[in-house]
Amino acid sequence: MLLGRFGIMNNLLEFYKNKNIFITGYTGFKGSWLCKILEMAGANITGFALEPTNPSLFSLAKIHKNVKNIIGDIRNKKELEKAFNAVNPEIVFHMAAQPLVLKSYQNPSYTYEVNVMGTVNILECVRKSNSVKSFLNVTTDKVYKNVEKQHGYIETDELNGIDPYSNSKSCSELITHSYKKSFFENRKVAISTARAGNVIGGGDFAENRIIPDCIRAALEKKDIVIRNPHSIRPFQHVLEPLFAYLLIAKQQYINIAKQGYFNVGPKEKDCITTGKLATIFCEKWGENLKWVSSKEENAPLEANFLKLDCSKIKGKLNWEPVWNIEQAVEKTVEFAKIQEANENCSNCMEMQVLEYVKMLKIY
Repeated sequence: MLLGRFGIMNNLLEFYKNKNIFITGYTGFKGSWLCKILEMAGANITGFALEPTNPSLFSLAKIHKNVKNIIGDIRNKKELEKAFNAVNPEIVFHMAAQPLVLKSYQNPSYTYEVNVMGTVNILECVRKSNSVKSFLNVTTDKVYKNVEKQHGYIETDELNGIDPYSNSKSCSELITHSYKKSFFENRKVAISTARAGNVIGGGDFAENRIIPDCIRAALEKKDIVIRNPHSIRPFQHVLEPLFAYLLIAKQQYINIAKQGYFNVGPKEKDCITTGKLATIFCEKWGENLKWVSSKEENAPLEANFLKLDCSKIKGKLNWEPVWNIEQAVEKTVEFAKIQEANENCSNCMEMQVLEYVKMLKIY
């Protein structure tokens, strides 16, 4: 389903028409949205991931219909190589991960296996490939050693996440840097990483995430319970980093000098507390919804203050965020209510992508 059918032309997405794309973690929240965008762009998509959770955006939006689906474990190198080599991809998005901080405390070994060795395994595939021209490792804003500073972290700040999830992603970054220097310096294969902030959007069902928790409470007619209402995070709609990923992968495919390590976050004014985010959500949802604070005693350590400086991606790739935090929450609520009414979630995704693309000033 090409964007042209909707009367929308976009240079960024036109680039992906007929390109062979390999996505790890494609059954997840961000992976499903990325597949939808690339489907609309006319790309040839192959996905490698675990079975989707239940419920999942992947199932709700029937993402499998327009993707070559390969169910597998990123920790299984032979399984991954077989899937990878059958496709000969030009562009690779590595999104497979154990993405939750609290779960990483519960099962640190699994978290490191997926996030560290999973990165090694996909980079081994790329190293042995003759088809790949552009590789992007999707990490997180939590890769930095968080010293609770007031200014946003820049890409040269120390990588040393504290909790097992954040630390495993710091390791994933360092592995990518090592492979880039060791194996790709003299090859025409562009290697980048992207460190995005906290994403929100329709179809996220994860436990212990602020917006999914808000939606569950709203649907159950209960108060929203917020663990840490004063923590500041770079919240952004999921389409923001995904279009940044697409931009990075395209630009470095065309010009390898564009490769690098990039922060991807919202504007300064949209870095808000979780309490403020919950307040906006309540306003957008209506029905007299409200939230309450419930600080857990002896809770696992989570950062209180985290911002990103995105000057590098803005200067080098001319990227800018599109939707502010109010719009991001509004689109999330819109999707949740469509889902609640058992209406077409895939159509909602398409319409939101089109609305977003219409607002793009560049690409």
